[in-house]
Amino acid sequence: MSTYSELLRTPGVARIIAAQLTARVPSGMISLAYLLHVEGIFDSFGAAGLVLAATSIGQAIAGPLTSRWMGVWSMRPVLILTTAVAAISMGIIAFVPMPLIGYMIVGLIGGLSWPPVQPAVRTIYPKMVNSSQLTPLFSLDASAQEIIWVGAPVLVTFISIQVSTVAGILVAMAFLVFGSAWFIASPEVGRVRIPRSKRRLGVVLTRPAVLLSTVVGFLLIGSAAAIEAGVVATFGKGGATAGIVLGIWAISSLVGGLSLGHRPIGPWALARRMILVAIGSVLVVFSWDVWSLTAALIVAGLCIAPALAVMFGIVSASVKFSDTAEAYGWVGTGQLVGAALGSAVAGFLIDSNGPVGAFIVAAIFAVFGAIVPIVFRRAHPDLRGRDPSPIPDTEPIAIQPS
Repeated sequence: MSTYSELLRTPGVARIIAAQLTARVPSGMISLAYLLHVEGIFDSFGAAGLVLAATSIGQAIAGPLTSRWMGVWSMRPVLILTTAVAAISMGIIAFVPMPLIGYMIVGLIGGLSWPPVQPAVRTIYPKMVNSSQLTPLFSLDASAQEIIWVGAPVLVTFISIQVSTVAGILVAMAFLVFGSAWFIASPEVGRVRIPRSKRRLGVVLTRPAVLLSTVVGFLLIGSAAAIEAGVVATFGKGGATAGIVLGIWAISSLVGGLSLGHRPIGPWALARRMILVAIGSVLVVFSWDVWSLTAALIVAGLCIAPALAVMFGIVSASVKFSDTAEAYGWVGTGQLVGAALGSAVAGFLIDSNGPVGAFIVAAIFAVFGAIVPIVFRRAHPDLRGRDPSPIPDTEPIAIQPS
């Protein structure tokens, strides 16, 4: 733990982590908030799934594109514009009655404008700490990220069920506006300048580590989102049980992230972590009560944060600094699309098969999430004894003849 204490004493680190996590909390809230809100309007999880699918398409398009814009116009203008449009879209879905196609269109616009906070902060981190601190910083960030992917759904589920689905969306909007403003005001956002990339959009995906992290992140978060939907469908209308179960899951991931964060990243690191996630996710399918479900989720949760930390580390070590924002944009897109698609597919199967349908979806996502890094293990760099910082951008220097 001394490693993390030293990190948090580094000037600006604790503040920038807190600000970006606050800004990104809605990423873990909006899928369930929309799922519960639209399902309540149309009495169909399938209809809610269509809205989530439209939102995910927008996020898929926007992630790498808005990240790349930060290298053209700098971080602050892009973050301000996207935050404003995304907040307006959330307000419209909360308050304006529309036909289903209207909710889908507004969801698409909201997805297209989702603020690229994650790629921004991932680009800033290597400029704030030395190379030996970067891997633990990624691990600390991934562990704290449980507030987003597991902890935030606990909050939005409780508010949506106990108060109203409109209140759930408004809370997500408040986090978006306040957190983004806090992050945008951070000195590091104005101090770190992302060089304009000289490569075409999407070329960074030819880096094996970036593509591997994007695909596995999609599968991992898709599994998590399906589990969240299944837990809500099982316990959501019966009180606080869903929130308690999801909270224990989050604590499991947090403990795993902090426990494994200092370990060197070898070539099998991602595969090993995803295998444990897959085992736990499969056990969820066969759970028979709240206790067996919770035990299975503890197993699955132990390696969620450690797996995310490995993805962040191998991406950082595999791209040039000018490409880091776009690379993390693709990784973030994979995770956001996984969250939306996992919830959407789970929603359809909940309608037809009950909560177990969502758990089956989660298990399938997680099993493929373990298979991919095993089959494509050569795409995974060995960072043991290596500097995980981005590759410096270099240019030829003109020399005047004497």
